[in-house]
Amino acid sequence: MTRPIDRPPIEEGATETRGDARVLHYLLRFPQPVEKVWTALATPEGLRGWLAAAEVFEPRLGGAVTLHGLGSGRITAWDVERVAEYTVEGRGRVRFHLERGAPDGTGTTVRFTHEREEEREPPWRARFERLLQALDA
Repeated sequence: MTRPIDRPPIEEGATETRGDARVLHYLLRFPQPVEKVWTALATPEGLRGWLAAAEVFEPRLGGAVTLHGLGSGRITAWDVERVAEYTVEGRGRVRFHLERGAPDGTGTTVRFTHEREEEREPPWRARFERLLQALDA
């Protein structure tokens, strides 16, 4: 699938500091509809395709989540096809906020935020490249 040259699919934003936490921002643009992107970000099958196998996944606010190799935690925000937020012990809080990309409903924009206390930058760009490939499949 071709993507517009003037709008990169993965746009890294600034990293800011809030107290002891570091907050990383990305803006992601996908040609796929919200329903397909949501499936990749908020289901065990979808997460397995680009991030990690979800050994436990209770799709509701307060539900448990365990991502293989990343850790266990809770779903701390959940609005179907709009917001999925996971807080994982020792890894911080990751939030995916989905928006329809165009007025006709085509495409999806995802505002991604990762709030954490550790200094080390997780490899989000590489993960998002895998997400792009998974969505194109």
